[in-house]
Amino acid sequence: MSADGRQRIDKWLFFSRAVKSRSLGAKLAQAGRVRINGDKSSQAADSVKPGDVLTITLERRILVYKVLSCGSRRGPAEEARLLYEDISPAPAPKDALLPDALVPVRDAGSGRPTKRQRRETDRLRGGD
Repeated sequence: MSADGRQRIDKWLFFSRAVKSRSLGAKLAQAGRVRINGDKSSQAADSVKPGDVLTITLERRILVYKVLSCGSRRGPAEEARLLYEDISPAPAPKDALLPDALVPVRDAGSGRPTKRQRRETDRLRGGD
């Protein structure tokens, strides 16, 4: 941690356990998938300070963290949770249907033939 209370974004992501390694944190920052107070991070050396809001885009989710302090090591999860406040929006429920979603309707007999219908068709064509 530097003297003015700032820390590199790749180190902070690693210490807060948002990513598994510091190199993954650096790749995430260089890819522009981390925003610091709304501005895209372009390099791993971008610094964060307490009070900054980070928006981190991962594979299947978006994390929004408010930085509370800078880390000194990658400790246990309880220690990592002290570095940020999670202000992420709640994920949408997976099993909830859209209110205007219609259930698909199919007329009887309009799809693939049943086993019985297939046998009847084979008998008509002369097969066993």
